[in-house]
Amino acid sequence: MTEKEILISQTSNAYDWTNKLIETIPLEKWEIIPGTIESSINWQVGHLIISHYFHSIMVIRGHQMDILQKLPIKDYSDLFTVSAPILSVGKTDSMKLLQDLKIMQQKSMDILAALSDSELNSPLEPTPTPHPIATTKFEAIDWNIKHTMYHCGQIGMLRRIVDQRYDFGLRLAK
Repeated sequence: MTEKEILISQTSNAYDWTNKLIETIPLEKWEIIPGTIESSINWQVGHLIISHYFHSIMVIRGHQMDILQKLPIKDYSDLFTVSAPILSVGKTDSMKLLQDLKIMQQKSMDILAALSDSELNSPLEPTPTPHPIATTKFEAIDWNIKHTMYHCGQIGMLRRIVDQRYDFGLRLAK
């Protein structure tokens, strides 16, 4: 496998795990903010929409007009980056967030597939906010995978608290 193929595979896997966890949580539980974890499924999904855009789209290819026309990126950025999760309650529709996450994930995968192997070591596209981790496109995509799985863990914990433990198909000894 090439580096690009590995990044595409790992990105796809991270997105699949995220979707497996969130899609089975009843939508009416998406705004619950348990005291033990000051977050919600809505906030996590909204945050991933913005982080996927930044880490695997904007710094790789620049702003994408099709995404900016379809999704309320500015509103999502205000609600799901540095704002407290409580401030997002009642401001979004959970089903729309899920649909928008999938649009963003697909755009991210399309951009990764269109990259040439030689572009991976290229510098990031300039942005008003510097990337906190990466200086190359490879590093930004790699960070997107790690950041997604970090939030996937938070989603798993939230899922367990607001609904039920996710059955990973483990076969426990009796």
